[in-house]
Amino acid sequence: MATAWELARENGLGGLTLRDLARRLGMAPASLYSYIDSKNGLYDAMFAQGYRALLAKDAPAHDDDLRTVLHNGVVFYVEFALDDPVRFQLLSQRTIPGFEPSEQAYAVAQEAYDYAYSALTAAVEVIQEDLDLISAVVSGLISQQIANDPGGTRWVRLVDDAVDLLVPRLEPRPKRPAPSGGR
Repeated sequence: MATAWELARENGLGGLTLRDLARRLGMAPASLYSYIDSKNGLYDAMFAQGYRALLAKDAPAHDDDLRTVLHNGVVFYVEFALDDPVRFQLLSQRTIPGFEPSEQAYAVAQEAYDYAYSALTAAVEVIQEDLDLISAVVSGLISQQIANDPGGTRWVRLVDDAVDLLVPRLEPRPKRPAPSGGR
């Protein structure tokens, strides 16, 4: 898998070939099929591994202040994404025609999604549209950064502004306390 990621970083996700992977590994291309059944199978394994990497990171601590929780969560994901733009592209963009993650790989993605939002959902009542908007804003900043100022800060320096725009949407809905069991 490490070699597949290396090749994807060198040649782009679309430029990754099983023939090049086999050659880099010092094996015959036909031998590679005993490990990976197809190019999409390789992308699927990389997709799941990418989300496992997110799960392996220490998520931001929970906090009572909504802005702090949202800011820390956004920074957590922005840093993860910019640490490996090719991985971000595979996980968050549809750059590979015809590739759709398997049910097993998508389950890892869903677990990572829930994990990434865990501090926020512990702090405030959210609906799916809230999470979708946050995801769109953050992914937009990351995508612009990768595409137009790789290695720079032109878009990611706007994280605080983006958080300030999102907080008012969430403030009216504090987390409801759990019902007590007694009368």
